[in-house]
Amino acid sequence: MRIEAAAIICAVRAHGEHGAVVRAVTRDHGLLAGYVRGGRSRRLRPVLMPGNVVQAEWRARTEDQLAGMTAELVHSRAPLLTEPLPAAAIDWATALAAAVLPEGQPFPRLHDALDGVLGAVEAAPAARGWAVALARYELLLLAELGFGLDLAACALTGGVDDLAFVSPRSGRAVSRAAAGDHAPRLLRLPPFLLAGGAGDWPDILDALRLTGHFLSRDLLNDRRSEILAARERLIVRMQGAA
Repeated sequence: MRIEAAAIICAVRAHGEHGAVVRAVTRDHGLLAGYVRGGRSRRLRPVLMPGNVVQAEWRARTEDQLAGMTAELVHSRAPLLTEPLPAAAIDWATALAAAVLPEGQPFPRLHDALDGVLGAVEAAPAARGWAVALARYELLLLAELGFGLDLAACALTGGVDDLAFVSPRSGRAVSRAAAGDHAPRLLRLPPFLLAGGAGDWPDILDALRLTGHFLSRDLLNDRRSEILAARERLIVRMQGAA
């Protein structure tokens, strides 16, 4: 097996005295894991940082074997890792991809969405400029992995007007009128998730509560508690910026 492709570094784990097992997502081959010899060296540590784009090569004798991986830096986002809020966003977005994407299955829309979120974090002068993209990335990830929310019409009436909530059980939209007294038990549906455009901080935080509920229930379990901890750190920092 030999694959050569541009990839976004998503996770790096120490392996042995000097090496590292790296997970990176490519557009055409999906998430790929590989062992990088000397991956913890002074030369390679700045290359193998989550969020960086590399030109990578994977080689293995069989498809079941952990591939050997080499990587050359194409684009570094390391300067962002010195800023707490952008660093938390990069940490969460890449860790989520590494945790939930099945290896070797291409998800080009997710690759492009992740690249878009990271680019927005890099380009936006304020967090509100990229937080909307992050919420949409999480929503797309749920859909691509088979757990998409049904936001097209009210689950109770079939109407498409004034959709304001989502059922935490079914993942279906509910209109304001149909929610009635049950509204406090439902998840708020921010308008920008339906209509596009920007959102203010209350809408953004509600969107992340919405996607976080279904990510935790459907894709993340107790074995990935450290992943959810990364998300909690991000939310806390966002609340401080709001």
